[in-house]
Amino acid sequence: MIGRLVGRIVDDDGAVVLLDVAGVGYEVTMPLGTRGRLAADPSGLVTVWVHTHVREDIFDLFGFASAAEKVAFRTIIGVPNVGPKLALAILGSVSVHDLATLVGRGDTGKLTQIPGVGKKTAERLVLELKGKLDPGPAVGPQTAMPIASPPGSKADLLTSALTRMGYRPSEAERAVSALVQSGRDLEQTQVGDLVREALAVLSR
Repeated sequence: MIGRLVGRIVDDDGAVVLLDVAGVGYEVTMPLGTRGRLAADPSGLVTVWVHTHVREDIFDLFGFASAAEKVAFRTIIGVPNVGPKLALAILGSVSVHDLATLVGRGDTGKLTQIPGVGKKTAERLVLELKGKLDPGPAVGPQTAMPIASPPGSKADLLTSALTRMGYRPSEAERAVSALVQSGRDLEQTQVGDLVREALAVLSR
């Protein structure tokens, strides 16, 4: 099983990264925002913590910016009826620290604001994950976009989300400007969709 990869990102569509490791390209699926938290060394290499998911004819690689995120992912997919796709959505919407906090408080209301998480799933997450997640630091590279968006224009929300993912304010502003110049109506588009489009711009 592949547990970690160190290589150079050669392609990125915001969700799936093509990582070149000694001439071999690995397609790695990541939670939203992980790409922005991957710190490259002086030679341009990044370290990706990998969970190898094998089932029947399925062989998928899921990548994370830290070992803690990888452990959290494995813990989440251990919850009944929660698969890799939903686990990625959860970790792309909230940091491990905040998820542990919400689970510890039993805050199903906030959990249902995560895309794909309904009331029953939120209750199941609280029941199954309580005491099993290492909260880690309250701030830092694991902090993802907030579950509940603060008031303001979509441009402000998008800029805030990108900077919380680890991008510099100038990079976030460049992505927002590119979307506006392309004719995208920010106010009529969901923030999650805008983030995915902005990440695609930043990966070029």
